[in-house]
Amino acid sequence: MAARQPLRVLCLAGFRQSERGFREKTGALRKALRGRAELVCLSGPHPIPDAAGPEGTGPNSGTCLPEEQPRGWWFSEEADIFNALEEPTVCRGLEQALGTVAQALDKLGPFDGLLGFSQGAALAALVCALGQAGDLRFPLPRFIILVSGFCPRGLGLKEPIMQSPLSLPSLHVFGDTDRVIPSQESMQLASQFPGAIILTHSGGHFVPAAAPQRQAYLKFLDQFAE
Repeated sequence: MAARQPLRVLCLAGFRQSERGFREKTGALRKALRGRAELVCLSGPHPIPDAAGPEGTGPNSGTCLPEEQPRGWWFSEEADIFNALEEPTVCRGLEQALGTVAQALDKLGPFDGLLGFSQGAALAALVCALGQAGDLRFPLPRFIILVSGFCPRGLGLKEPIMQSPLSLPSLHVFGDTDRVIPSQESMQLASQFPGAIILTHSGGHFVPAAAPQRQAYLKFLDQFAE
């Protein structure tokens, strides 16, 4: 009997996370899913200056390698700032973000699923909404995992997600004490996925991978193993 192949999952980092930093932040999850899923991490296309934004990690200082550069998917103000909870004045850089994901799907794929954290979760949901609406750049994945997710705000971003249910299996993970993305924001996003599975934890704004979460991830992913 042939060994089953690990599921391939494209993982979209949060705002102000570098590619290397996101790999490190998901290290416990990667270990928990070893042999069951391969996580391919991707950060946003836009470098973040030291002073920008409340969402994600703390300030960065000094020069760094490209994979260590904090990045974002898009900005909600003319300055290089993103705030998930306020109506934005702009959604600057979103088209480049969508292009980055489309290129990764084309060049690094195929992928079985998407995983997004925070701003990356909002983008992953938008990508699926666009794919469901017929955007050929974004074939629908078999599943999606959204950690500390929210519905993106502003300039028509929310409408593609809110106008019709997103018909793919989904796991929504969020912390009861998350002060960056309150749990009601993640619940609102989950409500757009019929049959959504909700996994809460007692912590804050991070990708959890302790024993209870590990079992939930494995149970969710096992339904897609071949």
